[in-house]
Amino acid sequence: MVPLNEFPPIFILSGGSGASAEQVVHTVLAQFPDARLPVITISNIRREDQIDAAITDVISQGGFIVHTMVNRRMNRYLVKQSKLHGIHEIDLMLPLIEKIILVSGHQPAGHPGLYRKLRKAYFERVSAIEYTMAHDDSKDPEGWDQAEIVLIGVSRVGKTPLSLYLSVLGWRVANAALIPEIEPPSELLRLDLRRVIGLTMHAGQLLIHRQQRQKRLGSPMHSKYSDPQSIYEEVANFEQFMRQKGITVIDVTDKPIESSADEIMDIISRRLGEGSRRD
Repeated sequence: MVPLNEFPPIFILSGGSGASAEQVVHTVLAQFPDARLPVITISNIRREDQIDAAITDVISQGGFIVHTMVNRRMNRYLVKQSKLHGIHEIDLMLPLIEKIILVSGHQPAGHPGLYRKLRKAYFERVSAIEYTMAHDDSKDPEGWDQAEIVLIGVSRVGKTPLSLYLSVLGWRVANAALIPEIEPPSELLRLDLRRVIGLTMHAGQLLIHRQQRQKRLGSPMHSKYSDPQSIYEEVANFEQFMRQKGITVIDVTDKPIESSADEIMDIISRRLGEGSRRD
């Protein structure tokens, strides 16, 4: 049995992004929880010299290769070089491609990354969801400049569920809470404020949301957080700050998430144009 700190790396070689091979490799590795094999992905391989360079890395680290080279010429070259240097290689694509050719009589397109291109919208949506979850509740402000929409508001105004709903529709969303007596994050005011939307809510409904949260968490019910007068002042101060900075505010009181999301998407699309979403 190989010691835990001496496992050879798995090199993933792909003519595309390598995402398909990564998923297969990590699915298999999950069956070996004690075998922490390093995984190194080398993507967008289009030339033989790129394969040569990868082979050199594999040799130097004593690893082996898993590949998804759908281009026949590049596939043959990789297999040949692997055999020449005594490197173990596992082809995840060609055996299945050849079986489909045999059964169907059709020839493959042989274009790397074709699956990802055909499912571009799906992968963009997954990326948006991952981004939004990583930037929920004031997390990673350094990454806010990559957001298409930034939602800000006081605590319990509904930023997280609205952010996640928008992300499922394909928007990269960050959200942050403005907390009384704490300076807003400096990163916020460095953003393109056309992408920033403030969320407000009637103090009475906000009080109910906060009381429900305190009850759920078992927190003391008598605090500034759920004091009606404090909440009224907090909302008023938030709206005043938004006006001072020229940031659009929408009222989400008694609105379903879908309605608030439609309003936000309409505002952002009109300001920046659909083609400018990711500029």
